[in-house]
Amino acid sequence: MLFDTASNWIARLAEAHHSNRLEAELKKIRRHKLIIIDEVGYIPFDQDAANQFFQLIASRYKQCSVMVTSNLPFGRWGETFSDDVVAAAMIDRLVHHAEGLHPQPRLLPNPATPQPAP
Repeated sequence: MLFDTASNWIARLAEAHHSNRLEAELKKIRRHKLIIIDEVGYIPFDQDAANQFFQLIASRYKQCSVMVTSNLPFGRWGETFSDDVVAAAMIDRLVHHAEGLHPQPRLLPNPATPQPAP
């Protein structure tokens, strides 16, 4: 299992791309049954980063598991990836055979508000 933020995944892929070893890096990552990509949508990516991120997702399609966390609905991923077409293709690969988890926010009591006795 590998875990990192989306920004760090992009940095890793960009470094491999600039060193002409992106395919080797994707193959190395595919050896792991699960990768977790955290914080998708917090920082927008340029076109090159979006394409490299797509290659990461596509390289694992139907072969290995990917877990993604995001604060954005899929409909806004085009904003993050600078391209609605790339975002749609990525979403298509992520959701095919996927289990979606949509946790509900838990509201914590305000400490300044008096609470009823148990």
